[in-house]
Amino acid sequence: MLEVNPRPGSGSARRGAQEAHGHGDAQETHGQNGAEEGRGQIGAQEAGGRSGVQEAGGRSGAVPDGAEQEGLSIAEAARRTGVSVHTLRYYERAGLVVTPVDRTAGGRRRYRQLDLDWIKVCTKLRATGMPIKAIRRYAELVAAGRGNEEDRLALLEAHRADVIARLAGLQENLTLIDRKIGVYRGRLAAGDADRLWAPQRPPGSR
Repeated sequence: MLEVNPRPGSGSARRGAQEAHGHGDAQETHGQNGAEEGRGQIGAQEAGGRSGVQEAGGRSGAVPDGAEQEGLSIAEAARRTGVSVHTLRYYERAGLVVTPVDRTAGGRRRYRQLDLDWIKVCTKLRATGMPIKAIRRYAELVAAGRGNEEDRLALLEAHRADVIARLAGLQENLTLIDRKIGVYRGRLAAGDADRLWAPQRPPGSR
């Protein structure tokens, strides 16, 4: 486990998101806060005023040790997370982050590994259709700390049910597309594709 001390200049311990390989539900253990999602493992461990981030070995996009001390620029954070600089700024304005992003003396953002991990959680939730309002609520619950795990679970389970319903609809649509593809392939192979239905225009129409 890699344990990272609190950010320089920050007055409170960091909280974060925990992602465990192959799971999409929230897992909180004694002394830990976070959400367990997707691939890889992210953990925020609270102990005696300290925060830690737990990483799976060989994780791509991880911040190197030296860069972790200095933090990453917003451009580099965008590159590593696969989102735009505009999106990173929007996440802050919309209240989707669990802790404030560090700033240099000149006011430039500096991103830590914990920030990158949480951004990836947000992008996956958004990509699966979770509304901004729900992501904001989830971020608020995570940032609030222990004691609201049932609320987090309920939020994630409701989103999962919505995703499953939309997947079922997509599967139904895909079945129709596959059927149409089969018809066209069959007609083309038989050499009578001209017999496929086409709208008939009235004589003399343009």
